[in-house]
Amino acid sequence: MLEKIKILFRGIGQVMFQNNAWSGVLMLAGIACNSLYMAGLALLGTVVSTSTARIAGYSCEDIRNGLYGFNGTLVGIAVGVFMNISVWAFMLLIIGAALSTWVMRLFQRQRFVPGYTAPFILVTWLLLLLERTVFPSLELSSDSVAVQEPVNIDFFQVFCLHIGQVMFQGGTVLSGLFFLAGIWINSRLNGLYAMWGAVLPLGAALFPDMGILGAEAGLLGYNGVLCAIALGTASLKGFGEATAAVLLSTVLQIAGMRIGITTLTAPFVLATWTVVLLRKVW
Repeated sequence: MLEKIKILFRGIGQVMFQNNAWSGVLMLAGIACNSLYMAGLALLGTVVSTSTARIAGYSCEDIRNGLYGFNGTLVGIAVGVFMNISVWAFMLLIIGAALSTWVMRLFQRQRFVPGYTAPFILVTWLLLLLERTVFPSLELSSDSVAVQEPVNIDFFQVFCLHIGQVMFQGGTVLSGLFFLAGIWINSRLNGLYAMWGAVLPLGAALFPDMGILGAEAGLLGYNGVLCAIALGTASLKGFGEATAAVLLSTVLQIAGMRIGITTLTAPFVLATWTVVLLRKVW
């Protein structure tokens, strides 16, 4: 029983590449600091995706390491972010989390690029399409917000939100700090790279035409955090690759926001895939 619980928390920790149950505990606590509801959905998504892998007979080692849990974690939170609470929303969560496991398995069967959070992205885009075409009642009402002029950005707050927004937690700096602590207890190197990935995109907030609302909410840097952790190593080459991916992901995120795409973690995936493929070519 204890091992099954550890597997679930490893799945949550793997959202930020941490194969450590205590990392997952701290990250779930970080989500709960912002929203108990989202913490519950994150846990539900992890349970569904992990259980699906068990039922399907996928690699026991991969399951133990949480590799079939983290995409379900993100799908669960995404349902809470983009949909009204209803029975249909919970059904879509369960279907989406289970589907993310199958998509992850497809990525595991090829050797060109790592799957990362691509299963979460593809599944969530599909759920959003279903929401808008089949279940319009699930759509959250959007209030128009007046664009403000950039004034006195709190860079520490934005730094924390860059880390927190990896799991959609932009309501409190505590989420980001808990996430960072979860990374740090498992890997000091990953912790340093997470900080580097959160710091670099802060430069975009200095430019008024980047959109101050997105900058203040931490939307410009969460992909950079993932890029830095995924590619960063203790070598100069690893540092260079991580830095290049962070910068590319920031550009992709800004471009996606400007044309109105729900980017999720697609900039992270595309940026890291670009670096991985270039590495193979060179």
